[in-house]
Amino acid sequence: MFSRRVREWRWKWIRLPDISYENSYGDHSIVMIPSLGWACSCRTGLPKGGFDGPPCSVLGLPKTRDMDLLKRYDESDDEIGGEEMATSSPDSSPLRLSLPSKTSAPPVDETALALAAAGSNRSTSGPLDPTQHSVSFNPTYDQLWAPVQGPAPPSAGHTSSAIPQGLRNHKLGFVEDASIQPFLFDEQYNTFHRFGYATDPSGLQYIGDQTALATNSALSVYNLPPHEQKRRRLEIKSKETEESTFDPEADNPATDEWLLKNRKSPWAGKKEVIQGELTEEQKKYAEEHAVKKAEKEGRGEGKEKAEVVVKSTFHGKEERDYQGRSWIEPPKDAKASNDRCYIPKRCVHTWSGHTKGVSAIRFFPKHGHLLLSASMDTKIKIWDVFNSRKCMRTYMGHSKAVRDISFSNDGTKFLSAGYDKNIQYWDTETGKVISTFSTGKVPFVVKLNPDDDKQNILLAGMSDKKIVQWDMNSGQITQEYDQHLGAVNTITFVDNNRRFVTSSDDKSLRIWEFGIPVVIKYISEPHMHSMPAISLHPNSNWLAAQSLDNQILIYSTKERFQLNKKKRFTGHIVAGYACQVNFSPDGRYIMSGDGEGKMWFWDWKSGKVNRTLRCHDGVCIGCEWHPLEQSKVATCSWDGTIKYWD
Repeated sequence: MFSRRVREWRWKWIRLPDISYENSYGDHSIVMIPSLGWACSCRTGLPKGGFDGPPCSVLGLPKTRDMDLLKRYDESDDEIGGEEMATSSPDSSPLRLSLPSKTSAPPVDETALALAAAGSNRSTSGPLDPTQHSVSFNPTYDQLWAPVQGPAPPSAGHTSSAIPQGLRNHKLGFVEDASIQPFLFDEQYNTFHRFGYATDPSGLQYIGDQTALATNSALSVYNLPPHEQKRRRLEIKSKETEESTFDPEADNPATDEWLLKNRKSPWAGKKEVIQGELTEEQKKYAEEHAVKKAEKEGRGEGKEKAEVVVKSTFHGKEERDYQGRSWIEPPKDAKASNDRCYIPKRCVHTWSGHTKGVSAIRFFPKHGHLLLSASMDTKIKIWDVFNSRKCMRTYMGHSKAVRDISFSNDGTKFLSAGYDKNIQYWDTETGKVISTFSTGKVPFVVKLNPDDDKQNILLAGMSDKKIVQWDMNSGQITQEYDQHLGAVNTITFVDNNRRFVTSSDDKSLRIWEFGIPVVIKYISEPHMHSMPAISLHPNSNWLAAQSLDNQILIYSTKERFQLNKKKRFTGHIVAGYACQVNFSPDGRYIMSGDGEGKMWFWDWKSGKVNRTLRCHDGVCIGCEWHPLEQSKVATCSWDGTIKYWD
């Protein structure tokens, strides 16, 4: 039917977006759609607005034949008027239409790697999934590392690396997810960086430096025996010593640098040293002058011969650990195990680093993982309590014995008072002296204001009967409390730090308003003795004062500051010694040392002696209860030792 009626077709353009040509003859219409490659025939015809209705039949003509047929029909103008085209016979070749094709499909970017493998194999002709583990052919390097086609994932950012984009192919192999314990990973990581070898996680073999592996017997950094660690430390120290003592000029004195440095100018004169002997008169005068100078310095009237060099020595392994934490930071798991305190029974450790008597000890505030000690050998030491129990740092800045020490609230700084008439403010971590204060008199006690916003206020009880107040930011004396008739021994803050109590050698107690140099309460009785040590109860309602008549007196910190006659703790011998008195953290026990080296524990409610410990050979001058471990107590003595009791 198509070959007989094609000469009667008429061309007509219609407005259809995807239809290129439409030809109609009678009640038949043929629509050519080149983009789809087919033609349709409809009996009803096509309206001007477009194709309205399904085609009656689809002509399965090839696209090239349709285009060639229309082209030939368009070129023969004579056959439009009624001449009939040659009827095609079965033997004749079919007519073909040839028109330029047009695609209406939008361009689409591929999101996989453009891998085009050579060959006719079907598996190598298309793109491959970059996340797959295996391929069925041998791809080239260019195929594996072809650029990524299509938009990048938002998580990839602006990086050109394939790993952030979720791809697994890497120049060293295929990237796979693995799960490994942090400890094992750190062990192999540190071992590889330390020795150059590590265990292969995919097998039982070692990778890296095989020579170092054989030398170290395949040991890791975590399982070195103690003797091996000690030997390596000694080797490192010996190498450092050799490097520090090596002098190229001394070993090779004939070098040009040595000759240039040690040459003499032609006009340099010779240095003549004349050593003569003193006459008898000169020797006698020198001896008398030395005796007078020594007596003058003994009375404290002269100046020191030379200033003391302030320095500090760190004795630990590292000042910061692998996480960058300082050595003074408390452990994260440090917390009170029990609210109830118990009296210790036995000595668990002894620190003996001081060469002379220890005058005071203080635990690190709130945690107690470090213990600070002041000694008569002019040194201050801080000890590790939880782990190694070794001396961590030594502070050397006083020329005479250290009398008292006091921590700040956070423990990062502390004060020290010495018989060299100086008060020094130290940085606990670095060992540097931040500032030094002095009035020319000996400070017997130093204390910081406990309020967090007043940690720059320093109070010191002096030997000239005064309490001096400094502003450490400016270094100026802001107040002087001058009412005592003897040297000031103690300073204790009470009443939410608005007031403080002082004791003196004049056998009296005086209560002051902070910042006002006027006594608001004066306690002095004919039967009273000097009270060189005072401690505050944990509930802040009571004061325990060590009286030199061999008893501990209790005073109320309320408005009246009255002596509690019902509570009195006796039995120990402290006459002539300023033995420290202290409380347990729960307030159930009160303790004190005595002149015979014993430690006494009393029950706070009943006043009875619960236990007595033989602690030291000399006088037990100081005692501190651990703030977190409720059954542990530290004591110090003039025999030069510090003991830890549990």
